Amino acid sequence: MKKETIITSNGAKYVGELKNGRCHGKGDLTLPDGSQYVGEFKDDLPNGQCTATFPNGTTYVGEFKDGNQHGQGTSTSPDGATTYVGQWKDSRQHGQGTAKFSSGEKYVGEYKDGKQHGQGTFTWADGKIEKGIWENGKLVKVN
Repeated sequence: MKKETIITSNGAKYVGELKNGRCHGKGDLTLPDGSQYVGEFKDDLPNGQCTATFPNGTTYVGEFKDGNQHGQGTSTSPDGATTYVGQWKDSRQHGQGTAKFSSGEKYVGEYKDGKQHGQGTFTWADGKIEKGIWENGKLVKVN
């Protein structure tokens, strides 16, 4: 497919494939706030594999559905201090995942709506391990 360029009235710029005048196929979308999406699009939204860079410098590489982070993906903070690798739903950590922090701490387990929720293990920088059931980001039952 031929690449085309569209600039919207709000200042968004898309360079890529179109279908019926809409972003569809491979492309590069830059929004007025500085967010950038490079990858697959369907009906003007990131859909499929994309790399996103957000205004705060956070990057996300993974799957999108209807413009949201959805499926398997990796998010890295701008300074690299925090990395999350795992499942996403509606742009929130949801399902199995691993979060690593520059402090040396790590959480491996289940997430729901962006918080630790379900079976999981948190390892502190000093090696102390907390394993059990988490609810809304808090350990509620130790295994």
